[in-house]
Parts: sequence; C-alpha cells; structure tokens
Amino acid sequence: MSRRVVRQSKFRHVFGQAAKADQAYEDIRVSKVTWDSSFCAVNPKFLAIIVEAGGGGAFIVLPLAKTGRVDKNYPLVTGHTAPVLDIDWCPHNDNVIASASDDTTIMVWQIPDYTPMRNITEPIITLEGHSKRVGILSWHPTARNVLLSAGGDNVIIIWNVGTGEVLLSLDDIHPDVIHSVCWNSNGSLLATTCKDKTLRIIDPRKGQVVAERARPHEGARPLRAVFTTDGKLLSTGFSRMSERQLALWDPNNFEEPVALQEMDTSNGVLLPFYDPDSSIVYLCGKGDSSIRYFEITEEPPFVHYLNTFSSKEPQRGMGFMPKRGLDVSKCEIARFYKLHERKCEPIIMTVPRKSDLFQDDLYPDTGPEPALEADEWLSGQDAEPVLISLRDGYVPPKHRELRVTKRNILDVRPPPGPRRSQSASDTPLSQHTLETLLEEIKALREQVQAQERRITALENMLCELVDGTD
Repeated sequence: MSRRVVRQSKFRHVFGQAAKADQAYEDIRVSKVTWDSSFCAVNPKFLAIIVEAGGGGAFIVLPLAKTGRVDKNYPLVTGHTAPVLDIDWCPHNDNVIASASDDTTIMVWQIPDYTPMRNITEPIITLEGHSKRVGILSWHPTARNVLLSAGGDNVIIIWNVGTGEVLLSLDDIHPDVIHSVCWNSNGSLLATTCKDKTLRIIDPRKGQVVAERARPHEGARPLRAVFTTDGKLLSTGFSRMSERQLALWDPNNFEEPVALQEMDTSNGVLLPFYDPDSSIVYLCGKGDSSIRYFEITEEPPFVHYLNTFSSKEPQRGMGFMPKRGLDVSKCEIARFYKLHERKCEPIIMTVPRKSDLFQDDLYPDTGPEPALEADEWLSGQDAEPVLISLRDGYVPPKHRELRVTKRNILDVRPPPGPRRSQSASDTPLSQHTLETLLEEIKALREQVQAQERRITALENMLCELVDGTD
C-alpha cells in the first residue's frame, strides 16, 4: 500500500482570528467612493483610513493604541478638494504618509506623534503633474523619498518627495486606465496591469517594457499583480466564466502560467497582499467576508492553498501591517485591518508554537531603512533592502521630520566642488536663512523683554492701589 506523504511546511497550520471587540476601532465613517484601492494603510505607529468628508477629501489617522469608539470630532487630515482615493505610509519614516485624490494632486503629510487639537490641513508638499484623478500610490522599497503615482491620464510619475521634482514620467506605455502598480524587491522594475488586459514589466529608468503578457486572465474585470521575492509575478483576475483566479508567472516565459488556481464566482476584485518573508499571498476581495491564503514554493505545484479565514461581515477595504509591526512573542505572522461600514477590525494570523522563545524561522531579518538616495537610484544604482532583526521586537523611532528643499529650476548651474548625493534631511541652511533666523530671534527677545517690563510696571501699580485702599 502506498502511503500518502504530507507536504512539509511550517505554514500549513496558519490560522486567523478577529481581535476582541475592545481592540477594534468603532464609529469611523469609511469612504463610500467606488474605487478598487484598500482604503486603509497601517504601520507600527498609526492606522490611516479614508473617510467620508463633506466638501472635499479626508482621511483619519489614529495611533494604534487608540482602540474603541472614535470621537466624532476627532481631527482629520483634510486638504484635498475632492475624494481621497489612495493612501500609503512611507516605509522608511513612520510619520510620513502620502495621499492621492480625485482632485489630480498628491499630498505628502507629516503626522505628529501626539494627537493634534484640530484638523491637519497643511501638507509638507503638494505634487502636481497629473491631468486626471490620481488613484494609485506606491513608495520605492529601498530609495529614500521616492514616490510613484498613477493617474486616470494613463501616466505613471515617479517623484522625489524631498525636492518636489518629477524624476521620471512614463506617459507612452499604457493606452488605457492603470489598475495596479507594484515595485519588485529592490525597486529596479515595475509590474503594472491595465484596462487593456495586459500585464507589463517595466524598467522605469529606461522607460521600456521588459516583458508583457496580453490577457493573463480571460475575464473582463480588472487584474492585479505583485512581484514575489524571486522575481516571479502573482496575478489575480477572472476567467471567461467570471471565476476568480490566482496565477503565478515566470517573466522569462510568459506563454503559460507556472501555476493557476481557480476559486469561486464573484464580482469582487481580489487584492493580493504578498509577504516576502514567508512567501505567503493573502487574497482579500472587496465585498467578500473572507481572506484566502496560499504559500508560494519552489517545487510543484508551486502555489499551495493553506486556508480561508471567514467572518460574517463583508469587507470595505483592508490594511496590511508590515512585518516589523507584529507581535513576535505570539508567533503572529500577519495582521490585517478589516474595514466595515462603521468600524475597523484587526485580524491576526498566527502559527501555533509550543515554545515561548523567538522563532527565527518565522521571522527572517526584515528592512525599514532606505539603502539609496533618490539621486543614486535615478543614476542607475540598485540596492537590496537594509535588514534588521526582530529578535527583541521592533520599537518605532521617535518623530522624524521630512524636510523638503525645493530646488530652483531656473538656476541650472552645477554647485561648486565635488557633487555628493544629499538627502532632504541633511540639506544645509544658507547663510542668508541663518541671518534671517537670528534677526527674528533677536526681535522676538526684545518683544519679550518689553512685555516683561510692562508686566512689572502693572504689578507695581497694582501694589500701590492695594496699599492705598488699606
């Protein structure tokens, strides 16, 4: 008798569990805009959710610890004149978030560690370059201050947020609306899906399509695609019979998928969330009440179904916590933030282990630090992410300010001396600015001294009046 061999995998028993009711975020008016983005972004410090707002676009930013009922007057981040369509936290600075809107602009915001008293209305910088709505944002994984945006004008723009400049504009590649954009692990390539039913791999610095596959899924509904760690592609789409599919592709051979999984029949677009550390892809459909997850491996059949987390309520959107924000002491390998109509509910994925020790096979080193400056990346350099260990848990650093230094585009003379790539945070102040600041400080000191002299005189008058009445 032949004995069936069970596949060895440490992720075969991953299971999901919704957080307790007191760990949810209640009374949040989640946006009703019809747009296929996740509407939620999360990092180890903050949870950001796109919300309903009269007369413009807004999103709310909550410290992770602020669970429970959210006050209806809680300050929002407002500044857009039309609905916000996408938000994305900077992977290298937990206090910086970018927002994209129907008003054609991108705004980059500095979120303070304390709770603000009133709405945040002033972005650090507003990026204007698209002619139609901007629906997709994605920060570069390894280069500092590099942000990608894609708009309804079928254009992808890559910005240097530290200077407000357009680094690259890809405007002749997509003939129709772009549905998704994803960087590979070191940020040298992009994978895009488009309404013309074509999956493309693009070298953004050369402005060239490296490989493409027409109709990777036969159905008419939108596609999504993400890179895996080893450079393969995962795509989600629909069959001709409207069955939802997950396909794994090798860009060196785009003729046939390496693997194809068919699921159920539904209209909801599947949003893929890929974890490069565990090589697990989680599929969350808008309007679904479940999260399916699959492990991607080197050996056939390459895509292995693991399990499905199901709940009663459909999801309006989903946030995916970076690995450094997880609780390693509880063997947590993923955490989602599921949006309902009026609340946000954490969903925790764990791998049960008997030992309380750090499980280094579950938590390989991961990376929050930039490896390159924007100028270095633009000049052709690539670098793998700078990695850190999670053995002692990750403590987010204190508030780090993003400084924006707008360059004078009229003055094209190169600076004297050897050229050094310089980040926005270490740009020196000019002599003129220093003198202005010193003069302002001196004037304020003189005003303070004058006020103190006035206070002393009033106090003396008060004493004389009191002595007179006695």
